[in-house]
Amino acid sequence: MIGNFPFVVCMILIALGLWTLLTRRNLIKLTIGISLIESGVNLFLVTLGYVRGGVAPIYTYAPPGAKMVLPTPQALTLTSIVIGLATTALMLAFAVVIYRHRGTLDARKIRELRG
Repeated sequence: MIGNFPFVVCMILIALGLWTLLTRRNLIKLTIGISLIESGVNLFLVTLGYVRGGVAPIYTYAPPGAKMVLPTPQALTLTSIVIGLATTALMLAFAVVIYRHRGTLDARKIRELRG
C-alpha cells in the first residue's frame, strides 16, 4: 500500500537538512537544517516499525497468529522528539545570545575572536 514512499521522504528530508547545513551560514537556518535531519530520522524509525496488517501489542484480544507491531521504534521516536525539542530550544537560545552580543547571525563573522 505505502511501498517505499516513506523511505524516499526520509532521504529527501535528510538530504535537505544536509544541504542546508553545508550551504547556509545563518544560525537560524542551520537550526532548521538540523531539525530537518531529526525529522527524517524520526520518520525512518516509525517506518521501520510498520507492519502491514499488524495489531497493537497492547491489544489483548488479538487473534491467534496475528502479527504484532513493534513498539520499540515508536518509543525511540518519542524519546528522539523530546531530545530534539530540547536541542532545538538550546540552539535557538544560543542564537539569541550570540545576536545580542555580536549583532549578527552569520557563522563566518562569529568565528572572529574579540580580545
